[in-house]
Amino acid sequence: MKRVDISLLVTVVLLTIFGLFMIYDVSSYAAFRDFGDKYHYARDQFFWAILGFLGLFFFANFNYHKLYNLSIPILLAAILLLVLVLIPGIGIKLLGARRWIDTGIFVLQPAEFVKLAMAIYLSSWFSTKEKGRFLAFILLLGFVFLLVMLQPDMGTAAVILSEALVIYFLSGGNIFYFGFLIPVLAALGYVLVKVAPYRLQRLQTFFNASGDVEATSYHVRQILIAFGSGGLFGVGLGNSLQKYAYLPESTTDSIFAIIAEELGFVGASFLILFFAVVAWRGFYIAISARDNLGKLMAGGITTFLAVQTIINLSAQTVLVPFTGIPLPFISYGGSALIVDLCAVGILLNISKQS
Repeated sequence: MKRVDISLLVTVVLLTIFGLFMIYDVSSYAAFRDFGDKYHYARDQFFWAILGFLGLFFFANFNYHKLYNLSIPILLAAILLLVLVLIPGIGIKLLGARRWIDTGIFVLQPAEFVKLAMAIYLSSWFSTKEKGRFLAFILLLGFVFLLVMLQPDMGTAAVILSEALVIYFLSGGNIFYFGFLIPVLAALGYVLVKVAPYRLQRLQTFFNASGDVEATSYHVRQILIAFGSGGLFGVGLGNSLQKYAYLPESTTDSIFAIIAEELGFVGASFLILFFAVVAWRGFYIAISARDNLGKLMAGGITTFLAVQTIINLSAQTVLVPFTGIPLPFISYGGSALIVDLCAVGILLNISKQS
């Protein structure tokens, strides 16, 4: 047994600390305006970071092989939460989406837990079963995908779909099935865009950002203004103008735009490099794992972290149609931060046993 992957651990710690600083920087004005306390959001995130690092420490020392026997209860609990969030009176509906459960003590987002639950369950399942699994795999994936889309949360659904397909591929899945899935997924994406007018509007905005400035294209235009204002070296830490109620969701989905405004292209590029290190070390751990369970679990966890990062950064840089999804370790949100840090803890445990 060797020590944990220090490169991954240090990178994640630095990202989380930087995220805490940026949340205070971005949210102080809105927090004072809405709560009379400029530390409101930063204090929440700091508390969640402590819980997340406790989870990271626990899973880094919890033999990942024990997750094999816990995989079914973990998945069932995650699916139950997905069902509960859709029930009026239990699930909270905000801005047309029902994605949160108010426990009375804290608010949790079940879809975040499903990402880790699926990685644990699928890697446990595929580490042993070799044949006759594709249909069952598609049925399970379709059911979870449907529950997430009912919220609706297309960004998280795409992350879950990506990690599931990667785990299936790494387990030795038939490449022929991927050829079958591509047109099916393309048709599904077309239907999902057509049935939801706001998704169609986002797609139209992607191709024509100069459209209705006060409505569909407003968010994208404010993101572009932030990037343009930042230039090469940025306007300086704390000097963003977009954080003063101009840019929507500046503490969550769009925090990268504020980072680019304050630190410029150079600072944003360094941040992207840190995320690249996380992906590199995660897949290296998967390659080095001593058994199939470790390989699949590390591959699935790294995939959902990497894909979530790619979707967020691509949406913020207008490389794909805008979708709301948090930036790992940086964006404000307790469920996402705790799950991401626990997932890193599992990676560290796998690396320790490589």
